[in-house]
Amino acid sequence: MKRRTDDLARTPGADTSPDTGTSTGTSTSTGDSDRFPEQFARTRRFSLGVPRQFTLSPDGRRVLFVRTGSGDDPVGRLWQYEAGEERLLADPVLLVGGGTEVVPEEERLRRERARERSVGVVGYATDAAVGLVAFALSGALWAVRTDGGAPFAVPAAGPVVDPRPSPDGRHVAYVSGRALHVVSLDGDDRQLACPEGPEVSYGLAEYIAAESMDRSRGYWWAPDGRGLLVARVDTSPVARRYLSDPADPSRPPQVIRYPSAGTANAEVTLHLLSLDGGRTEVSWDRAAYEYVVDAGWDAHGPFVAVQSRDQRVLRTLAVDPASGATEVRHERTDPAWVELVPGTPARTASGALVLPEDDGDTRRLAVGGRRVTPEGLQLRAVLGVEGERVLFTASEDPTETHVWRHEPGVGCRRLSAEPGVWTGTSRGGTTVLAGLTQQGHAVHVLGDDDGPGRRSPEAIASLAEEPLVVPRQTHLRLGERQLRAVLYFPSWHRPGTGKLPVLLDPYGGPALQLAVRARGWSGCVSQWFAEQGFAVLVADGRGTPGRGPRWEKEVHGDQLGPALADQVDALRAAGERFADLDLGRVAIRGWSFGGFLAAAAVLHHPDVFHAAVAGAPPTDMRLYDTHWKERFLGHPDEVPENYARCSLVGKGHLLRRPLMLVHGLADDNVAVAHTLRFSAELLAAGRPHTVLPLPGATHLPADDAVNANLLRAQRDFLKEALPAPEHGASGG
Repeated sequence: MKRRTDDLARTPGADTSPDTGTSTGTSTSTGDSDRFPEQFARTRRFSLGVPRQFTLSPDGRRVLFVRTGSGDDPVGRLWQYEAGEERLLADPVLLVGGGTEVVPEEERLRRERARERSVGVVGYATDAAVGLVAFALSGALWAVRTDGGAPFAVPAAGPVVDPRPSPDGRHVAYVSGRALHVVSLDGDDRQLACPEGPEVSYGLAEYIAAESMDRSRGYWWAPDGRGLLVARVDTSPVARRYLSDPADPSRPPQVIRYPSAGTANAEVTLHLLSLDGGRTEVSWDRAAYEYVVDAGWDAHGPFVAVQSRDQRVLRTLAVDPASGATEVRHERTDPAWVELVPGTPARTASGALVLPEDDGDTRRLAVGGRRVTPEGLQLRAVLGVEGERVLFTASEDPTETHVWRHEPGVGCRRLSAEPGVWTGTSRGGTTVLAGLTQQGHAVHVLGDDDGPGRRSPEAIASLAEEPLVVPRQTHLRLGERQLRAVLYFPSWHRPGTGKLPVLLDPYGGPALQLAVRARGWSGCVSQWFAEQGFAVLVADGRGTPGRGPRWEKEVHGDQLGPALADQVDALRAAGERFADLDLGRVAIRGWSFGGFLAAAAVLHHPDVFHAAVAGAPPTDMRLYDTHWKERFLGHPDEVPENYARCSLVGKGHLLRRPLMLVHGLADDNVAVAHTLRFSAELLAAGRPHTVLPLPGATHLPADDAVNANLLRAQRDFLKEALPAPEHGASGG
């Protein structure tokens, strides 16, 4: 429901003026449209072959990254880029063969929560000099030196999760069997922290940290390599859930710990562990601040960000490495919730805190207590700090995200130029910009003197396949709230030649935008549905990011009403501007929060929406996790009316329109109970509907054949469910 995505949509050559209502581009052939679902699935949503996870050496001359071998090869490989040339550092096919990958359970869960779509080298970590790289393959620990030589196995005590070299490159820490280990490169292995029971782990992020806080790590090295700051997680207070496989009744259910809204969270503590065996617990008021949002250890010592259960207070604490005592260095408060900004808190070389600061309707970057970004520039994330420089992403317009740099005495400078959704990293006078642009994925390597309008930068190649269906977007601002939206027409349609049924294709929830100036998988899918004979409308309403704190927090206490109203307003405003939209034939589809909106649309507005496909919809807000759901709706024991208002359960009797519910039976994010309970309610109320269960599928189905045919199943359902047009429209 909450997953961020790094590739959204736009087409090359399309007219993106918000007022023209036209677009240009090449037509999509029938054959290309027919083959698109298989390509979409085979390329794992066009993610394969895309370079990612960039690390720069201290001198800025070398760039490490991960990339699969081609646009349909799922095996990730480790590469180094230097002086315009790429060098392969580690190829898993050569190291462990091309057979089925064996992955420890903790690593499998980590990949699922990160929505990892490849195998092989899917992550790595380096020492401070970027001379030693550690990674896990099929549970084994591997390392490679970047100055030459073949990868080598490092003896480990068991299946390895999240290996990370010490800054000096002498040791590698890793988690195995929920215990934290440190091993030297010659195989001297020490267990620094052993779990005291079956519900305890050291060095791993708990469920809600990974799913809802963007914290995937559970330990951090000291800069001198002599110790670590380590999270201890005790899940014994957390309620159990059981994931079974109805397609294979002989398999025992998988037991997971899932903290539903209003229930107990895992107990998380932090400990300072030294390589010589010393151990000190970090102390703070855990009763008042039970969430560990982030942590780290830099030249100024360990630090941690902790948050209250109601999420209205977030404190940045400095940690005394000798005693574990903490001191409050900063406190952020908000009457709704304190928004978590990736990469914060951080500190510059001088010790100045780098933090977000909400100022009216602008989320600004503050360094050392001083706001350094202007009004209207919305901070999205802090990417890194080098010396006194701060690299960050921000949006002047919500449809674009750019990389910026702040430097004392210089101010803020935008580094990315082309429209798109950009991120990056910087070190040693070099910046790597990675973005999803109008032409697809792009990676540029720039020097300090390079920037927008200057010389053409070097590039790291993307091997992603070109989509068979190229989005043809018309960017719009709709209604009195100037909703950012994109309209897709079939490539064969000519204005005035006939009305088209309308398909809304939103996400519409927190942490994700779809109406952006970039070409990604979601836009390709929307265009594919357009090629099937729909006019497809995608709108980002209240609660979506990029338009400032007030816009985000208009859904506080009510995640349904404003979000659904904005979809209705966008549809009506688009219908007023485009005569070819048939508002008498309107469908809506979506996944996760988008699936929730789709089901809610036909329940609450059957006069507007005539059919819906709801994938993995969270129908009962009480079943969702604590940190995410209480952020928007509060504690269910204190404000039960918020949960009743936003849930779909209890409202099944309202259904009057065709509805298809799709859900993975192994979904540990939005449990299949959401759909099954809602379906039972619909059946009891005598409301016909369709349920499509996906055996073995998690929140994002991984099976290629399922993903391909799922698109066709949705298309066929919607075409059959919509009223017959008065005048037929046919494709070319």
